[in-house]
Amino acid sequence: MMQLKKVVLAYSGGLDTTVAIPWLKENYGCEVICFAADVGQDEELDGLEERALKCGASKVYIRDLTREFVEDFIFPTLKAGAVYEGYLLGTSFARPLIAKHLVEIAHQEGADAVAHGATGKGNDQVRFEVTVQALDPDLKVIAPWRLWDLKSREDEIAYARSRGIEVPVAEKRPYSTDRNIWHLSHEGADLEDPANAPPEDLYLLLTPPEKAPDRAAFVEIGFEQGIPRKLDGKEYDAVSLVRTLNRLAGEHGVGILDIVENRLVGMKSRGVYETPGGTVLYAAHRALESLTLDRNTMHFKEIVAQRYAELVYDGLWYSPLREALAAFVDETQKTVTGTVKMKLYKGSCVPVGITSPYSLYHQGIASFGYSELYDHRDSAGFINLFALPLKVRALMRKEGK
Repeated sequence: MMQLKKVVLAYSGGLDTTVAIPWLKENYGCEVICFAADVGQDEELDGLEERALKCGASKVYIRDLTREFVEDFIFPTLKAGAVYEGYLLGTSFARPLIAKHLVEIAHQEGADAVAHGATGKGNDQVRFEVTVQALDPDLKVIAPWRLWDLKSREDEIAYARSRGIEVPVAEKRPYSTDRNIWHLSHEGADLEDPANAPPEDLYLLLTPPEKAPDRAAFVEIGFEQGIPRKLDGKEYDAVSLVRTLNRLAGEHGVGILDIVENRLVGMKSRGVYETPGGTVLYAAHRALESLTLDRNTMHFKEIVAQRYAELVYDGLWYSPLREALAAFVDETQKTVTGTVKMKLYKGSCVPVGITSPYSLYHQGIASFGYSELYDHRDSAGFINLFALPLKVRALMRKEGK
């Protein structure tokens, strides 16, 4: 392998990136600098710096990116209404943010390369590396999982222990997880078989719906141009708003998603996701758009939302198309201002009241009662013109018999 002077490793503190520190030093003869991104994963950062230094890192950067994550990645995706096969993209949009700062630190340190701990089977390797190439095409990227001779977690553990490194493996929870302020994902172990139901003790962010309170909770969410700003009339900063909704929705069992998804790299995978606050925000945002967007814009935005979701899932955050679609979304959100009252009850969240100064709903027109604003007789001519192509086609068939 080539000789390198410095490598900046995206460090999570898990088994893969812990083993990657000595492996990079041994195989590239390089200094390893670790970068850990705080995107709201809470206690998972405890002791991270000490652990990395013990494993051989020369320096450790820990950056709190939670606010940037929510404001610059989560909320733009929420405004787009982007959902990938039901998945609210919790891991997907965190990776480009982490890679962005990975490149910044590499520049700051004068590093030759960056590295990550993603496996060769997952989407994250693509998200990390596509972002790095978009931001600095000259920076080398090392993916140890695609290079080393370690074939399993057991091999990694043996490798670490042979070098006197403490192994961060939680024996009680065998799942591969990813956590940030937006979600918590669970994969692997018994979940690899789609026939197996998630165990009762799987969930960490929310109460199983069956054990949630018997009384519903209500929360009013205030939006300004598509961005949530208030809860029950009180203004919150972006991070506090998401955390507060996470707690409330989690208590009522809202936000469980159990799916088999199509990965970018060609395989299907089963994942169980907890996204309590995000599930409520998406439902509330959709409800407000139903009141404030006209039919053509709303229907076209649904097409944009699907493509936007695919771009985010595929790691193409810094692509021209994603940026162009974001500009379209921002234009549509200029009137998405108002308040949505949500009812949370045993895993469900439904809107039970919507108000907006930009409402396109006109009760006088929509009412079943009499209104001078709508003449029922006008619809006859509209229907005749609307049906004209079908009528001509039917006449042609009749004459051809």
